Amino acid sequence: MYTAQGKMQQQSQIEAYLPMVRRHALALQVRLPAGVDTDDLIQAGVVGLIEALGRYDASQGTQLTTFASQRVRGAMLDELRSRDWLPRSVRRQSRAVDEATRELQQQLGRAPEEHEIAAALDMDLSTYRRLLGDINNGLLMPFEELLADGGEHHFSEQVSATPLAELISDERRGALVDAIAELPEREKLLMALYYQEELNLKEIGAVLGVSESRVCQLHSQAVSRLRGWLAGH
Repeated sequence: MYTAQGKMQQQSQIEAYLPMVRRHALALQVRLPAGVDTDDLIQAGVVGLIEALGRYDASQGTQLTTFASQRVRGAMLDELRSRDWLPRSVRRQSRAVDEATRELQQQLGRAPEEHEIAAALDMDLSTYRRLLGDINNGLLMPFEELLADGGEHHFSEQVSATPLAELISDERRGALVDAIAELPEREKLLMALYYQEELNLKEIGAVLGVSESRVCQLHSQAVSRLRGWLAGH
């Protein structure tokens, strides 16, 4: 049990690390759908912080700041994963997109074009793009999700220096590096800007010269390609 002095020390540590918790929450929030409440992320982060303070062991050689930061971000990601963002119908269509993309990739020996995927789904291009936008609204930190499911040549060196590297095995990271190398160049650049440079969708749109909604579509399509590639390998 904590003594009164121990509780005061813990409270002091929590207050000292709250700015770090808020930074993590804001960094995630700008890359998520508008319905995500920053306060919910902060609350989850504080729970992760308290857990980190209780479990920290200086003899392991990790600095408290580094350990706490990883636990805080992990707690926020767990909170996001616990929510079901997509309606069943959209989730079902998302799986259909993944399957069609994977089959076309195998048949063509290259990344299929948008119109080819749309045709395989018996959709016109505008309907397919609207579906991509709907799917993207439910993609919360899909990089972590792809890696957690088992599955970056353009920025493979940089990813090893991020907190993401703590969450995944070398084998899974290697598989994703190979999968990203197979993406069309524009989608590969988008993924690098989003996950390495941590630009938001509006900023990426300015770089690519397209609208924010078009970035959402391209992002969703890139993730679908990665899922299909990983499932096939």
